[in-house]
Amino acid sequence: MGDPGTDPIATATDEELAALAAREGSDGVAFTALVERFRDRVWRVCWRLMGSQHDAEDAAQEVFVRLFFDRAKFAGRSRYSTWLHGVAIRTCLTLRRSRSRRRKRETTEVGEGPPPTETHAAAGPDPATAVAAAQDLERLLATLDEEDRALILMKFAEGHDYDALAEMFDSTPGALRMRVSRIREKLAPGKE
Repeated sequence: MGDPGTDPIATATDEELAALAAREGSDGVAFTALVERFRDRVWRVCWRLMGSQHDAEDAAQEVFVRLFFDRAKFAGRSRYSTWLHGVAIRTCLTLRRSRSRRRKRETTEVGEGPPPTETHAAAGPDPATAVAAAQDLERLLATLDEEDRALILMKFAEGHDYDALAEMFDSTPGALRMRVSRIREKLAPGKE
C-alpha cells in the first residue's frame, strides 16, 4: 500500500476510512480509527444538543453504535464529517424526544413541580452575570422546538455553513437561511 514506514490508516482521509470501514468486519481498524478521529467532535455535538454530560455520553455512544451498523450507508455525496454530524443530530433529537416523553410521564406520576436545578461555580470576574447569561440563553433555546434548537446550535455553536447544514437536515441552503432568519426574529428581544 505504499511506503512500508507509513501507516495507511493514519494517512487516509475520512472518506477513505469510511470506504474501508464499510468493507471490513466487526473488528476493523478503519472503523476504530474513525471513532478515534471523531470521538471528541461527536461528544461535543451531543453535549450541546443534549445539555448534560450524562445524556451526551449516552447519545455519543448511541451515535457510534448507529455508525457501526450503518457504516456502509455513507454514499460520499458530502464530507464524512458532515454526514456524521447529521447522524449525531438525528440520534440526539430522537433521544431528546423519547426522554422528554418519559420525563413528562414521570412528572405526572410523581407530582407537579419543576425538576431540581443544578448549580455550578462559574469562572471569570463576574460569576452572577455569566450564570444569568447562560440561563437567559438556555431559556431562549428552550422556546424552540427540538429541530430548530439543533439547527441554531449547529450553525452558531459548531460553525457549520449552510451547505453542510442542508446535508445534515435534509434541506436546501436557501430554506435553512430562511428558517434561521425566522428563528432569529422569534428570539429577538421583546418577542415571545
